[in-house]
Amino acid sequence: MTDMPNEYKFEDIEIGLEHKFTEKITNLILDNFAKLSGDHNPLHMDADYAKGTKFKKQVCHGMLLASFFSKLVGMYIPGKNALYFSQSLNFQSPCYIDDTVTVRGEVIDKSDSTRIITMKTSIYNQQGTCLIDGIAKVVIRQ
Repeated sequence: MTDMPNEYKFEDIEIGLEHKFTEKITNLILDNFAKLSGDHNPLHMDADYAKGTKFKKQVCHGMLLASFFSKLVGMYIPGKNALYFSQSLNFQSPCYIDDTVTVRGEVIDKSDSTRIITMKTSIYNQQGTCLIDGIAKVVIRQ
C-alpha cells in the first residue's frame, strides 16, 4: 500500500471537518468481499437469480459498502490516530455493480473528556441517492 493515512491529533479536529472519496463497485470487489465475508447469497453473486427479484440485477453487499467507512476513519479522519468506537448503519437504497459511490464523513461533535469525535457518515450513488447513512464515534489516540 502506498497511501499514507492522515495524522490528525484531537486538538487539530474541528466540528465541520469533512472528507469524501469515490469508489467504483466492480465484480472483482464483490467477489473479493464474498470470499472474505463468506456471504455468497445469490442476490449478490448470481446475475440470473437477481434478475428474478424486485431489484432485477445483482445487489452489492450492504456491509461491503459500510466497510468503506473504515477507510474514511482509518485513512482520512482522523487517520493514523483512529480507534473506531462505534458505527450505526441505516441501509437506505441498493447499490449495483458498476455504480460509483461517494463516501462522506463530517465531524459533528467532539468530547474533550473522552477524546471521542462523532461523525455523520453517508454513502451516495452517482445519481445522488443515499445508499447508507449513520453515525460514527471514533477515539482519537493522540
